[in-house]
Amino acid sequence: MQYPRLYVALTATVFTAMTAVLTFFPRSSFSELEKRDLARFPEFTLERLASGEFTRDVSAWFSDSEPYRDRLMTLSMRVKQRTRLALNDESVTFHAAEEEMEEAGETPTPAIVGDPLEEYHRADADAADENAKVAHAGIIIVGRGDNVRALMAYGGTGGGEEFAKMVNEYADVFDGQAQVYCMVIPNATEFYIPEKMKGRSKPQVATIRNIHEHLSPKVKPVNVYNALGRHAGEDIYLRTDHHWSPLGGFYAANEFARIADVPFEDLTSYDENVVHGFVGSMYGYSKDISVKEAPEDFVYYVPRDVDYVTRYTAYETNDKYQITRILFQNSGPYFYKHRNGSSGAYNTFMGGDQRLTKVMTTTPNGRRLMIIKDSFGNTLPGYFFYSFEEVHVVDNRYFHLNMKDYVRDNGITDILIASSVFNAYSKKGFCRNCLRYLNQDPADAFAAPKKKATPKEHKEEAAAQED
Repeated sequence: MQYPRLYVALTATVFTAMTAVLTFFPRSSFSELEKRDLARFPEFTLERLASGEFTRDVSAWFSDSEPYRDRLMTLSMRVKQRTRLALNDESVTFHAAEEEMEEAGETPTPAIVGDPLEEYHRADADAADENAKVAHAGIIIVGRGDNVRALMAYGGTGGGEEFAKMVNEYADVFDGQAQVYCMVIPNATEFYIPEKMKGRSKPQVATIRNIHEHLSPKVKPVNVYNALGRHAGEDIYLRTDHHWSPLGGFYAANEFARIADVPFEDLTSYDENVVHGFVGSMYGYSKDISVKEAPEDFVYYVPRDVDYVTRYTAYETNDKYQITRILFQNSGPYFYKHRNGSSGAYNTFMGGDQRLTKVMTTTPNGRRLMIIKDSFGNTLPGYFFYSFEEVHVVDNRYFHLNMKDYVRDNGITDILIASSVFNAYSKKGFCRNCLRYLNQDPADAFAAPKKKATPKEHKEEAAAQED
């Protein structure tokens, strides 16, 4: 009888401890692993209580904000890593559900002017062996040990006509005022997917080629596909993040400068900075512990021999990523420093996406560039301080002014529309927003604010996101 009693006592102790932790310990407010704010305790009203909405939201808050959420999720990943099965020499991780990956604004889904797009294969990069597995949300994990790379499968076939139509509209609107350029950026899967996994992802070159074929003669395409492919053996993409690396952005910027016919400096004119131990977004998306256990160096380049001043208009957004108000308008650093091990190192450039940026340089050539971009485009502007008198940066999701007025008032001479292939393939998001900005009334640019946080929640959020 001693063993059953001991078992009951041990079980009761464990459940009591878990209940105490879940009930009395501080709730999590931000998940570094999932890169998102967690659910907040809902606002109480009698109407919401009567409808059942309040109790439903309390349940969602309780399950979403449990104490030590990231640590528990990491423990779960380690267990899954130890129990995965090997089938036909291909490691496959089994998950409870195949959920679609979501990121704010990042939706998975003529004769060409300049060089024709070329086909590049994994062998050119020689970056990963044939070890591969499919993780959570269809993320493909390749390589072993410190060389693990997480890849996002691409499901598009051709497509991109709506994106080309939007770019053509910009070329028509600003004809005679500013030259419009189109840059469609492939993701790492195009260059690093092993042969045995190629059936799980569609070729991105087909979409990029189709967009170029639908561009107006007024638009100048920037063929970064070839520029990147020629350097696929270098660290042009991050292994643990869905973005390219700053080095990849450098090669793309070089190609744009060639097409735009502006000066461009090589990397000897830049100071190299490194954030060691970086693990990016693909850890949270894939929920695969091997990604966390293969941190990488985040290397970025700061121009050395040019002076510049950066001015920001920073936005507050609601839970739907709509602008609710302007937080501040002032000058600040262009390059933000991050400690080693920070998962936010990609926010080195401009501090993130939720702002309108204007950089005034000491390059007196009368050329003023506007970059309309998604998050891939964040690496680009810093390479153009030697090339343009001013560089303006608009994220496709956040802009509170009228685009026609902004281009006129700031004397913009060049407009680069730079998008990942995922956003370029989508008929919504990037395209819809950019077209709306052309005729947007600034008075209509602001949405309802998000629920006001308590002082305690403000403090917890600041601590969670503090670098």
